[in-house]
Amino acid sequence: MAKAAAKKTAVKKAAAKKAVPEKTAKKKALSIKYEDKSKGQSPELVTIWNKIKALMLPYEKGVMRSLGDKPGQFTLINHKPFVFDGRKRDELWFASILIQKGYVGFYFMPVYSNTELKAMFKPELLKCLKGKACFHIKKDDPLIYQQIKESLKLGYDAYKKRGWV
Repeated sequence: MAKAAAKKTAVKKAAAKKAVPEKTAKKKALSIKYEDKSKGQSPELVTIWNKIKALMLPYEKGVMRSLGDKPGQFTLINHKPFVFDGRKRDELWFASILIQKGYVGFYFMPVYSNTELKAMFKPELLKCLKGKACFHIKKDDPLIYQQIKESLKLGYDAYKKRGWV
């Protein structure tokens, strides 16, 4: 009876491995499916999204490539293997934007690897910060765009200094 139970467990483990191979699971985690269709969403958000995307586009070069360049979402990921905190990584997220119902989410990942960057944010941009690296941009403000532009440059320079781009 113990043999039968062991065999049953082995069959379940094999089936689980076949069901979601590790590489496929990784790809599924990275594929973002989003399109702006929220009812009552302010048309101003599309304008905000377009302006922030225009600020991000100059950094799409070399090993920094886009993922999810679809209506309402845009992400820049560095596809250069590197080591951080003793762990080897195949990619490094840089920045992302996503239209939500009441705001445009601007996700700025360099603050995770360089906490001093947060101290360099201006008060206007800091007011939009929700969490550690997520900014909720709700209004079309040239001052905010200028500060996002400066932050992108600082973040890119920090990645470059570490040899990540």
